[in-house]
Amino acid sequence: MKTTSNLEKVLAAGHFAATGEVGPPRGTDAEAVRKKAGHLVGKVDAVNITDNQTAMVRMSSWAASLIVKQMGLEPNYQMVCRDRNRLAMQSDILGAYALGLNTMLCLSGDHPRFGDHPMAANVHDIDSIQLVAMVRRMCDEGLFQGGAEISNPPKMFIGAAANPFGDPQELRVLRLAKKIAAGADFVQTQCIYDMKRFKEFMHQAHDMGLTEKCYILAGVTPLKSGGMAKYMATKVPGMTVPDEIVKRIAGAPKEAQAEEGIKLCVEQIAEMREIPGVAGIHLMAIEWEHRAPEILERAGLLPRPQV
Repeated sequence: MKTTSNLEKVLAAGHFAATGEVGPPRGTDAEAVRKKAGHLVGKVDAVNITDNQTAMVRMSSWAASLIVKQMGLEPNYQMVCRDRNRLAMQSDILGAYALGLNTMLCLSGDHPRFGDHPMAANVHDIDSIQLVAMVRRMCDEGLFQGGAEISNPPKMFIGAAANPFGDPQELRVLRLAKKIAAGADFVQTQCIYDMKRFKEFMHQAHDMGLTEKCYILAGVTPLKSGGMAKYMATKVPGMTVPDEIVKRIAGAPKEAQAEEGIKLCVEQIAEMREIPGVAGIHLMAIEWEHRAPEILERAGLLPRPQV
């Protein structure tokens, strides 16, 4: 029996969506998952459960997703192409859906060289666009990628990721178009600081009709300090942080930098709500989950709609 994703219902009803994120622990402590996720219960429409983020070994995404689901939160189960071949992926999707998971995000995954097992094989049997297409076929046609029938097909609300930055800009929108053509129902973007570039990206996507075919959620990450702002600007691949933002956060008194970061985040959310085609935000409060409710409240996104 198909169960409809809560995130899907919120978006279909025309509400401005809000999703959060929880990174599983580097061990077996289920309470660590509950502690992080506890701050988000009733505050977001779904919560991303990362899959060995930054190529570091962590509790599996599906297991942490089940813990979160028991708390009354809808997990957005992540799957990266880095660690599995297509047999393992399809097997995990069947198991996840059988256990009540019906929202998933299809990703490439960070390269192993960035993590604690740089010698690990980089599987990439298929890429993230092919993963979206494979899940779409499993759900809509009831077929495995190899062509065999699935006895009781899954019904996933399928997500993908997009990076609005990088040159040439036109290729970023074309890559988004490929993921939507492959079957993505929704897209979450990388965290955004360069609002000018993001508006250009959304303008192009809107003109191409992509925002009519897929829900786009803008990624936001509050900056905790000037040090974090400088790190994001210089050390994170594919990230664009304008100089004026780094100066704004770093220029505040040390004890006021966290507040300035939250204030900036709230301002950006307000700006995003006015951009045509932006259907919601994806709040990545990295190891700062306890501040997420405050950010959402100050942004006018609480209480969440009941659908």
